[in-house]
Amino acid sequence: MFSSLAETPNNICGVSLIASGSSTPHQRLTNDQIGMRVETDDSWIRSRTGIGARHVVGSHESLSGLGYAASANALAMAGWDPESLDLIVLATSTPDDLFGSAPKVQAQLGAINAVAFDLTAACSGFLFALVTAAQYLRVGAMKRALVIGADQLTSWVDWDDRRSCVLFGDGAGAVALEASHFKNDDILGFQLKTDGSRGESLNLPSVPNLNPLIDGISYQKGCFSTIQMNGQEVYKFAVREVPLILEKLLLKTSVKTEQLDWLLLHQANKRILDSVAERLSIPSHKVLSNLSDYGNTSAATIPLMLDEAVRDGRIKSGNLIASSGFGAGLSWGASIFRWKGPV
Repeated sequence: MFSSLAETPNNICGVSLIASGSSTPHQRLTNDQIGMRVETDDSWIRSRTGIGARHVVGSHESLSGLGYAASANALAMAGWDPESLDLIVLATSTPDDLFGSAPKVQAQLGAINAVAFDLTAACSGFLFALVTAAQYLRVGAMKRALVIGADQLTSWVDWDDRRSCVLFGDGAGAVALEASHFKNDDILGFQLKTDGSRGESLNLPSVPNLNPLIDGISYQKGCFSTIQMNGQEVYKFAVREVPLILEKLLLKTSVKTEQLDWLLLHQANKRILDSVAERLSIPSHKVLSNLSDYGNTSAATIPLMLDEAVRDGRIKSGNLIASSGFGAGLSWGASIFRWKGPV
C-alpha cells in the first residue's frame, strides 16, 4: 500500500484541478441491439448492472483519437496553450501501440514541451495517474499536467459471452492540473493498493503461441485472450474493499461524509455504487453515475463522469469529491479532492 496526505512543507507545491474534457465514439450500442447477438435483453442487463447502452470505437476512430479529443476539450476549458504543458500521463490498458499511445496524443495536441507516457492500472488507472502526475507538480519539477483516462475494451470482449460483453464500452476523459501554493492543495489525500494474488479474478492474459524459429528454438508470437472475469469475486472485492479504503481516507484527512458534495466511483455496476454509498451513509443524490449511458469504460469512467457533471453544472468550484477506482490487478485506490475549475 502507498498513501499520502496533503501535509506539505513550505517548499512543496499544492495541486489544483483546473479543467476537464471527454470524448466517446460515435457508435452507440443499446442493450436490445446486443440481444440480436446473444441471448439477453434490456431488462436482464439493466436489472443486473444498471447499464442501458455503451459506445464502441468504429472505423476512422482510435484510442489515441479519443484521448486527443478529451484532452483538447480540457485544454479549451482551461484556456491553456498546449505548449504550456509539462506532462501528459495517459492511463490505459488498451493502447493503439504497445510501446505507448501518450506520445501520439502529445504530438496531436502540439504539446511540444511535455513529456508523455502511458500508465497501466486498468480500471484504477485514472486515479493512479492523477496521483502520479500530482507528485511531479508537488515537488516543483513541473507546473502543468494533463491526466487522461482512456480505454477501448470492446476490442477485447468475447461478444458471444453474455455475462461479460454487456458490461464494457469505450471512451476517454481528461483533467488539467496546475501547481498551486501548498496551502491551497486541492488533493487532500489519497491511498493506492494492489493485491496481485487475486489478479486472476479479472485479467486479459497473453496466450502462449509457440512458433519454430530454428531447430531446437521456438519463440512466442504476441497474442492476447479476451477479457477473463470472475464476476462474483470482483463484486465481492469491490463492495468490501472500496468502502474500507474510503473510510480510512476520510478518517486520515479528517473529512466527514456529510462534508462531501459528491461520491464519484468507477462506473462498473450500479449495485456496487449503491452498496458503497449505503455503507458510507451517503445519500443517492450525491452519487454521480452515467453508467446507464456508457457502461464500464475502465480508466475513462471517472474523468468521463467528472467532465459531464462539470459541464452540466452539477459540480461547482469548491465542491469536495471522494473518488475511488477499482479493478484488474487487483488494484484499487481512493482520493479526496476539491474541484477548482477554470480561473
